Amino acid sequence: IDDDGRPVPGFGETRLFIRPPYQFRVVDHMVTNFHLPRSTLLALVMAFAGVDLTRRAYERAIASGFRFYSYGDAMLLRGAAR
Repeated sequence: IDDDGRPVPGFGETRLFIRPPYQFRVVDHMVTNFHLPRSTLLALVMAFAGVDLTRRAYERAIASGFRFYSYGDAMLLRGAAR
């Protein structure tokens, strides 16, 4: 990310583990499916959309009979207020 907040080309490795309270700087929307409890992907979603909103979305998905995991339903998320 440059000084103006724009992504710049590059390559390398990271040990970054994205989980709450990580603050996204570039991405503002995400399309994803419903992930397994306690998974790293669920941690990523919670960091992006917020823990409370994610929990409410999962409660509603369960109540509505949505399918989970790789071949299940998907959701469009907007990032938490910055």
